[in-house]
Amino acid sequence: MKRTAVLKKLKQAAKAAGKDFSLTELTNHTGVTVGQTRSTLGRHREIDDVTARKFFDQYAKELGKGWWRK
Repeated sequence: MKRTAVLKKLKQAAKAAGKDFSLTELTNHTGVTVGQTRSTLGRHREIDDVTARKFFDQYAKELGKGWWRK
């Protein structure tokens, strides 16, 4: 999955849920905050599907279980 698609999907889900979404550029990663949940995403052009799913899973508390399947 493309990195831009991962971020776009997360941003749209946050907007639909009424949560704050922000990006912070760190040294080798991008910090992503949705509501009160923060995580980092590497700056690779392609994100492995397993990695993307685990990344999305971290936001289940804010966006609901399995939110990325919708």
